[in-house]
Amino acid sequence: MERVTITDTAASLVEKLRSRHGPLMFHQSGGCCDGSSPMCFPLGDFLTGPSDVLLGTVAGCEFWMSASQFAYWSHTHLTVDVVPGRGSGFSVEAPEGLRFLIRSRLFTDAETEELQPVTPG
Repeated sequence: MERVTITDTAASLVEKLRSRHGPLMFHQSGGCCDGSSPMCFPLGDFLTGPSDVLLGTVAGCEFWMSASQFAYWSHTHLTVDVVPGRGSGFSVEAPEGLRFLIRSRLFTDAETEELQPVTPG
């Protein structure tokens, strides 16, 4: 059972961005500058640490979240999607006139039993 997935449309945008920026990674924003959006960075531009957890990989990109935020989201399946609009200036999709967002749903009891532990940074 995966904790995070990505839509085909968002995966296509990731491929386009990867061709420009090289390897990428996601970090789920905790609500500071851009609400609660998944932020996409060139790999290594956002440093993760022991206060972050690795939720999985989407479109070849690691997807991270702070451990404190994960405490609230641990029961939730996340799907990275993309919509028209201007996201954060910190996330690499901002100049495209698109922004990544999270769609979520609660895990079922059966799915919860299949979940693997998250990996701390």
